[in-house]
Amino acid sequence: MRPPTLGEFVQQFGGAYLSTEGALWRTLKLLLLKPGELTHQYLAGRRKHYVLPLRLYLTISLLVLLVLRLAASVAINAPGGVVISDSGKPVSMQVDLIAGSAGLKDGVFFCNDLPAWVCERLKRRLDLKPDALDAAGRQMGERFIANLGSALFLLVPSFALFMKLVYLNRGLRYTEHLVFGLHVHAFWFLMVALTMLPLGGLEDLALLAVPLYTVRAMRRVYGGRFGWRLLRAALVSTLYLLVLTVAMVGVALWALLA
Repeated sequence: MRPPTLGEFVQQFGGAYLSTEGALWRTLKLLLLKPGELTHQYLAGRRKHYVLPLRLYLTISLLVLLVLRLAASVAINAPGGVVISDSGKPVSMQVDLIAGSAGLKDGVFFCNDLPAWVCERLKRRLDLKPDALDAAGRQMGERFIANLGSALFLLVPSFALFMKLVYLNRGLRYTEHLVFGLHVHAFWFLMVALTMLPLGGLEDLALLAVPLYTVRAMRRVYGGRFGWRLLRAALVSTLYLLVLTVAMVGVALWALLA
């Protein structure tokens, strides 16, 4: 039995999406235009006409991470941000983290609100020639993007757990909340992608669409009164943002210190 050629592999992989039934386009249409309906259809057993939740999430997230990688590459190549002295070492630059900041000011290293071991590692990293510092910056950006996908993927089960906690009285299985989580995260990723494109002010609308879409999707899947739905959404958002913050700090520290 011979292994498939690259062309056969692409055909097999893309066949589920670009079939005559148009599963991908039908799925995207339902995902974008009818919040929560895709989850409702899946939980009702009508699944064969749509892309499976995990496959949809992975496809969209990979595309968005590719856009992020390209955007990060452009940002790293952009001039500015580091002042170089005659000796060839940076005089002024700053690295901002959620928990604190570090950098060089007039050639003197500073580190605020970060653990001592983190400050020591950063000090060694910043004591470089410009070329080495530029290469280190590129490597840190690449490490951040490379680990971002895994971190975000782990957030989906957390989101599903929070949804189960606020809807304990509905008697739904955890996997049903997980399907909802995969679908709304797929939509969120698409909105994140829109914010990185030059769309003439539509970036703000894309960000606004995230909470509005999520609340409407909750109505379709879970029902309930509007006030209670908002309260549940606020509670889940708070818990989710806490986990997201920890995840992003962890990925950023790994990228800086690895």
